[in-house]
Amino acid sequence: MRRKVTYLRTGGDTVLRSDTIIGIFDMDNTTTSKHTIGFLNQAERDGRVTNLAADIPASFVVTDEGVYFTQIAPRTLKGRFL
Repeated sequence: MRRKVTYLRTGGDTVLRSDTIIGIFDMDNTTTSKHTIGFLNQAERDGRVTNLAADIPASFVVTDEGVYFTQIAPRTLKGRFL
């Protein structure tokens, strides 16, 4: 059976395919870990970070191809899948 693909609007004109999303993370709760900071720094050095936030980001979305910072709260993003 073929899996249905949905899309997640993450802010601005950016829409991500649900089958590429690895996780949605809260900036306040996850960026205290040295492992998360290391991961985000490496993604930025590799040119795989896209900042969609006009102000301070509330969350970040990790996909197969990169990391997207967004002002939309993680709970709101997760709710868009339901």
